[in-house]
Amino acid sequence: MFIALVAFTVGTCTPKQEIPVYLNSSKPLEERVTDALSRMTLEEKVAMTHAQSKFSSPGVPRLGIPEIWHTDGPHGIRPEVLWDEWDQAGWTNDSCTAFPALVNLAATWDRDLARLYGDCIGAEARYRKKDILLGPGINMGRTPLNGRTFEYMGEDPYLAGELVVPYVKGVQSNGVAACVKHFAVNNQEVRRTATSSNLDDRTLYEIYLPAFKKAVQEGGAWAIMGSYNLYNGQFNCHNKRLLCDILKGEWGFDGVVISDWGGCRDDDEAITNGLDIEMGTWTNGLRGAASDSYANYHLARPYLERLRDGRATEEQLDDKASRILRTIFRTSMGPEQHFGSFSSPEHYAAARKIAADGIVLLKNDGVLPLCPHQGARILVVGENAYKMMVVGGGSSNLKTKYEVIPLDALHEAFDGKADVVWERGYVGDTTTVYNKVVTGQDLRDGRTPSQLLADAVAAARDADYVLYIGGLNKSKKQDNEGTDREDIVLPYGQDALIEALAAVARKMVVVNISGSPVAMPWAQQVSAIVQSWYGGSESGHALVDVLTGAVNPSGKLPFTMPLRLSDGPLKTPRQYPGIQEEGKKWWQEYYDEGVFIGYRWYDTQGIAVQYPFGHGLSYTSFELADASVKRSGKQWTVSATLANTGEVPGAEVVQLYVSDTEASVARPAKELKGFEKVYLNPGEKRRVQLTLGLDDLSWFNADAHEWVAEPGEFHALIGFSSADIRADIPFRYEK
Repeated sequence: MFIALVAFTVGTCTPKQEIPVYLNSSKPLEERVTDALSRMTLEEKVAMTHAQSKFSSPGVPRLGIPEIWHTDGPHGIRPEVLWDEWDQAGWTNDSCTAFPALVNLAATWDRDLARLYGDCIGAEARYRKKDILLGPGINMGRTPLNGRTFEYMGEDPYLAGELVVPYVKGVQSNGVAACVKHFAVNNQEVRRTATSSNLDDRTLYEIYLPAFKKAVQEGGAWAIMGSYNLYNGQFNCHNKRLLCDILKGEWGFDGVVISDWGGCRDDDEAITNGLDIEMGTWTNGLRGAASDSYANYHLARPYLERLRDGRATEEQLDDKASRILRTIFRTSMGPEQHFGSFSSPEHYAAARKIAADGIVLLKNDGVLPLCPHQGARILVVGENAYKMMVVGGGSSNLKTKYEVIPLDALHEAFDGKADVVWERGYVGDTTTVYNKVVTGQDLRDGRTPSQLLADAVAAARDADYVLYIGGLNKSKKQDNEGTDREDIVLPYGQDALIEALAAVARKMVVVNISGSPVAMPWAQQVSAIVQSWYGGSESGHALVDVLTGAVNPSGKLPFTMPLRLSDGPLKTPRQYPGIQEEGKKWWQEYYDEGVFIGYRWYDTQGIAVQYPFGHGLSYTSFELADASVKRSGKQWTVSATLANTGEVPGAEVVQLYVSDTEASVARPAKELKGFEKVYLNPGEKRRVQLTLGLDDLSWFNADAHEWVAEPGEFHALIGFSSADIRADIPFRYEK
């Protein structure tokens, strides 16, 4: 029906003529692209390469080829904004399902949930007639201070790569392009548009590229977003090495490269260095008259001028236009018609499950799950028990139909069973509006900090349980786009408050809600610690599901929780946040730590941490036995028997690390190379098999520009975290 309608509207076909190849969705993709390209004028091709509004880029109206509509994710579909402004348009039907932050998804260590997440958010994007979803984000957690850590998938490239593939496939199954971001080595928000990330090829290929490569080659991503920063002195939205040599060259990426909003900085480099669509170049408002501002983009009038006087070639333009057409023929003009669904009960249920399965039980002295006696008094302390978290944080800001806060979910769960009361304890961020999205809450409180603390401590003396729900929020210098944190210490005096409560509480549970690591100097003083996240619309329900045991926790940390910031690998200003050097325009940042970030640093250096990468407890217990390694050709099968030795059903993540004990170069003590999340009933056992290949034994030789697996002894380390290794099996590789 769509094809016939377009053919009729265009007026180029009559009932006796065949439908043009580019309009015939049954034709092979490349035939359609070639046919459409042959019918386009120079001006039409150039027009497709730059924005026409804040979130759209042109099609070819004359040929019935629609414009492309982009939308932020990656946690939900952004509310509609005005044509030329960031402010929302005031629609009443654009309240989406807010899914958990991607760090929450990463904490599930569950490929099936990553696919479910992609399926659901892709359906919401398609329902809203969006063609490109600006996500997921998979930049590595080089520093816990990065303001966008909550938007990413942790500190390990293997974990991020394994989860980004099903996410991308899920999104694109709805006829929506996943735009994987931010490519590449974009690991901080401070001076993000003016800092060059300088690093060697081994570090680049081993740490910062693998997840992107998997998204492209295994996930089949249709779009990639360049990042704001520079890599080795050239801006990443038109970085020849990253976009032309690696992405489109080595990896064979056939999709479209989109600039981050305002990330395009140079006419000639934008033309020659792999950028296909330039978006948001003047992000703070249009220059000049609105009628012609988009013509001033680097890939607009300046591009046409260079094409007409011979400084640019039409061959390069045809490559850009072909990639854009390919995107359109995969999405809005794809071979299958998709309608999507929006804010459905199924999507809210999926959001709740993903949020709950990613919550991490860090410590438990037996107080959890909560099972209060009839009439018990549960004191809830902390702003995050009440404050809505979906609104704010930058481009992931969402408007949702509802957001269940933890306090309401607790009242619902214990109605008629226990008395739930709340004391604020501290005042943090009282903002309730972001980009004209309003929560409707009133967070003002006239009490002084000392009075708030005193009131909370007084209430704790008579409580059967003290449930502290605090942590970070999405305000500036916390989990927020555009700013980095200054330390990993909890803000608003929370450490002192927690210690004061712990001194009088009978049973105390601390719930830390954050998207990045925090220090926990009070960890030994409390009965239980739960790491929760920005869980989206159903965050309160998900948290209470875990606290009450309706869901047995199975989340695992996707990053290391250090004791203090100074223990980490970034020791000098030249490493972070960068330094100014004479004769250089931009700030310079040097990745002197090389491949040693996250647990690769802590485990290799033998530095104690609060909680290690991959850590997470359960309400049941698991044992791992009978581990073995068997070689078959150039593969090794690592096997072990997992048993649920407790009394309730639950899931454990079997993690496989590899150690190279005879390498000719410095390598981490261990590196994650496999994992499997296994659900077992009490008493049930299952044989878990994980496979290693030569790639898993290799390091990147920058001089030879190749991956090298050196003959010698390796160790397969199987366990439940990077620090909880249950079996160490040596094996050899000989060519």
